[in-house]
Amino acid sequence: MSRYLLIKQGNIHNAVQEEAFAADILVENGKIKKIAPVLEGKIVNEAEVIDATGMNVYPGFVDAHCHLGLDGYATGTVGQDVNELSDPVTPQLSAVDAVNPQDETFRMAREGGVTCVCTGPGSSNVIGGTFCVLKTRGTRVDDMIVKEKAAMKIAFGENPKACYKDKGVYSRMSVAAKLRETLEQAILYGKQKQAAGWPDDTDYLKLPAYDAKLEAMLPVVRGELPVKAHVHRADDIFTAIRIAKEYHLDLRIDHATDGALIAEELAKEGVPVAVGPSFGHATKAELKNKGFQTPAILAAAGCRISIITDSPVIEERYLALCAGRAVYCGLSEFQALQAITIHAAKHIGAEDRVGSIEEGKDADFVLTRDTPFAIDTHILYTIIDGEIVYRG
Repeated sequence: MSRYLLIKQGNIHNAVQEEAFAADILVENGKIKKIAPVLEGKIVNEAEVIDATGMNVYPGFVDAHCHLGLDGYATGTVGQDVNELSDPVTPQLSAVDAVNPQDETFRMAREGGVTCVCTGPGSSNVIGGTFCVLKTRGTRVDDMIVKEKAAMKIAFGENPKACYKDKGVYSRMSVAAKLRETLEQAILYGKQKQAAGWPDDTDYLKLPAYDAKLEAMLPVVRGELPVKAHVHRADDIFTAIRIAKEYHLDLRIDHATDGALIAEELAKEGVPVAVGPSFGHATKAELKNKGFQTPAILAAAGCRISIITDSPVIEERYLALCAGRAVYCGLSEFQALQAITIHAAKHIGAEDRVGSIEEGKDADFVLTRDTPFAIDTHILYTIIDGEIVYRG
């Protein structure tokens, strides 16, 4: 039996058109079925109705980079499953296997209007494993998945340098060398499997021994799985771009603390950039240039930008507030909305389902009285897959 929800006469900010418009939205079984100035008929009469007159209706907010569910709230080390500290190269790890949907940070995310996140391993490892894309409601991770494998995490700079000095990763040169070494090994492994006739006509005597790390890297070197690069400093950003070009990798830049210093160059490269976290103290040298002016400078140069929390660095529920601080520093409200909706969805390869209010997409919405970017904004409803998951 079909389930219907009608959001009636809200002021719709769809993240595609800059100008908002008043209309009805009909949801059927968790998907946006119809958007029209006025909807009538039998199905409409059967629907649960939210009278959104005088309310703003936004797409559910999307965080393109966080560690939600992998670093528990008030759990100490027991709930910390972000970094694997035994080995600098762990591409075989998958975030899905560590996400804890019962952690209360998911509830907090919903209260802040965040309906979808890309979450995964931290940045201690040169190669850390795969990120996944999840909705923020559910009790079982398998039922929350939008994309089980969204990107392979790689990291440059201070973090891998600091964590693996005893394992041959001491300088930026050795970080890059370790990454190249693994990429070369994966390419060779793939050629050996191909030469052995894998998968259709396999000569098992010629097949190389199974290697979980290299198996995980095969989609990366084939260009089928993006790499999500943790980079802060300008030189690290360029190293990530250089290696991506060498190996024809599908690159995403995350953090980009020095992005404002090299905005024109980044625009020429056409690499999508996720900026943040920008609140708080610069806890290490490579964060000294962080600030909420960076998204505006990058956007003005022509970069496609997202704004991220890197939660738990910034709590997930404050994603819209981060976008608001960027507005204060020069980003337009429409650019800020796109940075936490459609641009974020594109950054993680989920734009076919989330990030904008369009027919056929998932019915994820945030309803407010005022702009979501103000510190005193009151979220009235958060809706995921057509279900009201939070009432303010």
